[in-house]
Amino acid sequence: ATISLPAIPIKFSEKQQASHYLYVREHRVREGAPSAWPQKRTLFVLNVPPYCTEECLSRLLSPCGTVQSVELQEKPDLAESSKEPKSKFFHPKPISGFQVAYVVFQKPSGVLAALTLKGPLLVSTESHPVKSGIHKWISDYADSVTDPEALRVEVDTFMEAYDQKIAAEEEKAKQEEGVPDEEGWVKVTRRGRRPGLPRTEAASLRVLERERRKRARKELLNFYAWQHREAKMEHLAQLRKKFEEDKQRIELMRAQRKFRPY
Repeated sequence: ATISLPAIPIKFSEKQQASHYLYVREHRVREGAPSAWPQKRTLFVLNVPPYCTEECLSRLLSPCGTVQSVELQEKPDLAESSKEPKSKFFHPKPISGFQVAYVVFQKPSGVLAALTLKGPLLVSTESHPVKSGIHKWISDYADSVTDPEALRVEVDTFMEAYDQKIAAEEEKAKQEEGVPDEEGWVKVTRRGRRPGLPRTEAASLRVLERERRKRARKELLNFYAWQHREAKMEHLAQLRKKFEEDKQRIELMRAQRKFRPY
């Protein structure tokens, strides 16, 4: 069974005769499923053409109500994802081809109005021209040239936030180092073990007992090579002596089992 979606006809400009259709519906997820978009205020748009930017889509749907945000994606976002701040320097690759869009209105009435919106709507007008063809290529190339000062400011801002994050993690690891949890386990951090760390009484006793057993094992082992040879020779002599005793014992037992009628 096919599901028919409301369609909004759009045209690139007045010169274009054929209309392109945007298919829209209210964004919904299953009950209990996480979603990055607010319910009842988000419009899901399919078949968005490459020349229709976020600003164009916001302007086309603004008669339905105040648009809070517009985001274009290559495919639908089914699960909640971490929204990292975008960077025009480190995320320069644009989405090629047709896209999907999530349009968030300030009020649910904006979604209802968009579902009944009639067209055709013009993407490029005299007051809001949209570049195409060679003009768009020139604009894209100019935008691809990096401004060194703007790049330096963004990198410095990122590194300051990163340094603060690492410092907070180091401080937290330092506080947790050597402190046992509820079950008495001590968390091993990436800072490593140092001789000056505070230990609990139980942990200290375990370390001392381990060292005592280690010293006792070392004392039992012979140190010199000739002592090893003598120990082996003595062991072999004991084995031979025991073997002879076992042979005599077996002969005695056999002799005692002989039949003696007189």
